[in-house]
Amino acid sequence: MTEITSVMDIDVDENQPRKPVNKGKDVAGFGGGPPQGKATPWVEKYRPQSLDDVAAHRDIIDTIDRLTNENKLPHLLLYGPPGTGKTSTILAVARKLYGPKYRSMILELNASDDRGIDVVRQQIQDFASTQSFSLGKSSVKLVLLDEADAMTKDAQFALRRVIEKYTKSTRFALIGNHVNKIIPALQSRCTRFRFAPLDPVHVSQRLKHVVDAEGLNVSEDGLAALVRLSNGDMRKALNILQSTHMASKQTTEEKRKALNTLQSTDTKSEQITAEEVYLCTGNPLPKDIEQIAGWLLNKSFAESYKNISEMKTRKGLAIVDIVREVTMFVFKIQMPSDVRVQLINDLADIEYRLSFGCNDKLQLGAIISTFSHARSVLVGAAN
Repeated sequence: MTEITSVMDIDVDENQPRKPVNKGKDVAGFGGGPPQGKATPWVEKYRPQSLDDVAAHRDIIDTIDRLTNENKLPHLLLYGPPGTGKTSTILAVARKLYGPKYRSMILELNASDDRGIDVVRQQIQDFASTQSFSLGKSSVKLVLLDEADAMTKDAQFALRRVIEKYTKSTRFALIGNHVNKIIPALQSRCTRFRFAPLDPVHVSQRLKHVVDAEGLNVSEDGLAALVRLSNGDMRKALNILQSTHMASKQTTEEKRKALNTLQSTDTKSEQITAEEVYLCTGNPLPKDIEQIAGWLLNKSFAESYKNISEMKTRKGLAIVDIVREVTMFVFKIQMPSDVRVQLINDLADIEYRLSFGCNDKLQLGAIISTFSHARSVLVGAAN
């Protein structure tokens, strides 16, 4: 076997002591080491490598797998919320078609690249027009346009003719979050698949796989909190899990140092609980939401405003998070349907105003006023 020489080792005196490598300076995928190092985000470390590894959407995956096996892959349009496996599915298809050297057979462009009309006419057209030799099952090349809904309208119109002209040698895969931002002419040229938010069961199964692989200690309520906060977004769930693990690990080491019991043999991390997950992400705890809802439904305006303001300052809660969680709490409690409808409508208006950066104190007063009005309606109906 021929010894592979690193780029950084060229023209180095053999008598000079070599500097240690992999000290945190390498970018994932470079520096000679595998991309699955300790510094690699778990989102990339545990990205599915094959279609069988994709967590959910088995009906879509099986259809694409069958089309790939029969060498009848059409132009694809995958759309849906972020973190649902769209890009991972296409990359898994590319690995299946072309093998380890799939990068030379695909052109991948995302929102960070310039994708105006000039790119469509030059870069994409040049790639699609060149003839490729078969590296595996297929000699058809693949153009991956991630976040295609961010392309300009002119670029999308120019892409129509390119797709038709080079269909024999190239397949196009368009990925986006909002299908309504892709012109109908492109939609009609592709086979559409919608990736819905992941089911909690699939998110939980994938998280358990990562927990076992990393040797973590996560409680059942902690796992449930991860699934709840992810809202069907696998990428978000993994990022929260990794952040909570690092924060818990740092806290554990600080406690051991304070107690002078930090030993090299004791490396077991503390258990990750639901409270740690909520605190790490800054989301309000369920018990805090119950207490806030109790104040809103039972206390006076001044007392509710004072108590919620103190809790918001003490725990660093955001008003928009309080509005969203209280809204979900309203769905659970029993009240007349007309009162519930008015309450949710008012809370939706408050969230809309908060998205434009309105004053937090005024919106907190609006929340309390909304519940005070609902409470007066309930009392009047009871009398």
